[in-house]
Amino acid sequence: MNLKRLSLRTRIFLAMILLVVLASILISAVAIYQYKEETKDYHEERLQRKEISVQTHIKRVLNSRQNTWEVKTENIPYIFKEEIYNIADIHKLTINLYDLEGGLLISSRAGLRPDDLNECLDAEILNALSNTAQHRFVDKLRENGETFQSSFTHITNNKSKVIAILNIPYLENDDFLSKELNEFLERISYAYLFVLLMAIGIAFLLSKYITKSLKTISDKINTTRLEKRNKRIEIDETSEEIFTLVNSYNSMIDELEESAVQLARSEREQAWREMAKQVAHEIKNPLTPMRLTVQSFQRKFNPEDENIHSKLDEYSKTLIQQIDTMSSIASAFSNFAKMPAQQNETLNVVNIVRLALDIFSEDYIFFTFEKEEIIAKFDRTQLIRVVTNLVKNGIQAMPENQTPKIVINVGTNNGEVVITVADNGSGVSEENKAKIFEPKFTTKTSGMGLGLAMVKNIVETYKGSITFVSEKDKGTTFKVTFPREQL
Repeated sequence: MNLKRLSLRTRIFLAMILLVVLASILISAVAIYQYKEETKDYHEERLQRKEISVQTHIKRVLNSRQNTWEVKTENIPYIFKEEIYNIADIHKLTINLYDLEGGLLISSRAGLRPDDLNECLDAEILNALSNTAQHRFVDKLRENGETFQSSFTHITNNKSKVIAILNIPYLENDDFLSKELNEFLERISYAYLFVLLMAIGIAFLLSKYITKSLKTISDKINTTRLEKRNKRIEIDETSEEIFTLVNSYNSMIDELEESAVQLARSEREQAWREMAKQVAHEIKNPLTPMRLTVQSFQRKFNPEDENIHSKLDEYSKTLIQQIDTMSSIASAFSNFAKMPAQQNETLNVVNIVRLALDIFSEDYIFFTFEKEEIIAKFDRTQLIRVVTNLVKNGIQAMPENQTPKIVINVGTNNGEVVITVADNGSGVSEENKAKIFEPKFTTKTSGMGLGLAMVKNIVETYKGSITFVSEKDKGTTFKVTFPREQL
C-alpha cells in the first residue's frame, strides 16, 4: 500500500488507530515483563523466607530439652532422625542436611537413609558457602519446562559454630501467578478493545473535522475556471493554517479574476486586429483587378470604336465578378462571426441532411442512413450549414486524376446523433491536422479557410463535437456528434 496515495483524512485515521494499537501492545509487553520480574522476586523472597523458617525450626530442635545428643556434625542424623520429617511436613519442603565436606547426613525424602546415599556437594557450592559474606548459595536448574531453585546455608550451634549445611530444593510453581496474569491480560484486552472502538469513532470524527475545511478548499479549487467568475471561500471557524490557506486562495481568485478580465480584453483586441487584417487582405485581392480594369478602360475608351459595346460589356462583367467576390468575402466573415442561436427545433435529421444535399448536382455524392427517421433538437439552418460546408470541403479536396466519391451517413450512438462525411480525396497531411479547425487556415488556392472553423463553432454551441480521421492520398472522414436532446 502506497501511503503517499492515501488521502490526508485516511492517513490521520490510520495514524490514530495505529497509535492506540501500538500503545496497547507496549502496555501489554510492559505488564508481562513486570509480571516476570515480580514472579522472580516472589520466588526468591519466598525461598528465603522458608529458609529462615526452617533454620529457626532446626535451631529449636537442636536447643530443645528433648535433645539428649551432643550438638555436633556426627550426631546430626540421630538428632533429626524423626524431627526432619516433621519439619519437612510443617514447611511443605524437602530438607537435606550435609556435613561440612559435602556428604549427605540425612534427608526428608522418604525411604532414603545416609548409608544408602552416595551424594556429595560440588566444590563450587562449598567454595561459595565459605567465601561469601552471607554464607549462602542458590543454584538454579530448568528441566522439562520447570524451574528449580536449591538453596544452601550453614547450620550453627548455640556457639555460632558451623556444624552442617542445610539444603532446601524449591520448585517454582507459577500456575497461580500465570492464572492471575491471564486474567489480567483478558481484562485489559477488553479495556483495549473498548478504547480501540472509541479511538476509531473519535479518529473518524476528528479526521473528518480536520479535513472538512480542506475538502471545501479542494472542491473550490477543482471548480475554479479562468473563463467564469469564481466564488471566494467563506469558512468561519478553522485553524490558523487553514485560515492562511483560505486567504491565499481568495487572494488568488481576486488576482485570477483580474487577470481573466485583462486576458479577455487582450484576446478580443487581438481577434479584432487579426480579423481586420484578414478582411483587408481579402478585400485587396479583388480591388487590384478592378483598379486595373478601370484604368485600362480609361486609356482605351474610344466612343467611335465599333467594338465599344462589347468591350464595355467585358469590363462590366469583370467589375461585377470582383464585386461578387467581395460580397462573398463579407458574407463569409459575417457568418463566421455570428454565433448560431439555439432554436432547438424538433426535426428529422435524415430529412434535413437530404435537403442540404439537394443543392449538389455531383453524381459521386451518396447518402446513407441508419433508419428513415432520426428525431433530434437542432436548428434547421445551422444543420444545413454544417452538412454543406463538410460536403464542399470534400469536393474541394478531390484531385483531378481520381474518380471522386463522397459518402454521407446519418446514424445514432448511445442517444446521440452521428453524421459522417467521408471522401476519397487527397487527405490531410500530419503537419496540417492540428490546424484544420483554425480560422483562416486553408490549403486551397481560393476561399478564406472559415468553413471548418464555422462548423466546429456551430457543433460545439449545441454541446456536440467534431473529429476526423485522415490518411494522405486516401481520403478523410469527418464525424459530427451531438445530443438528440439539448440540455
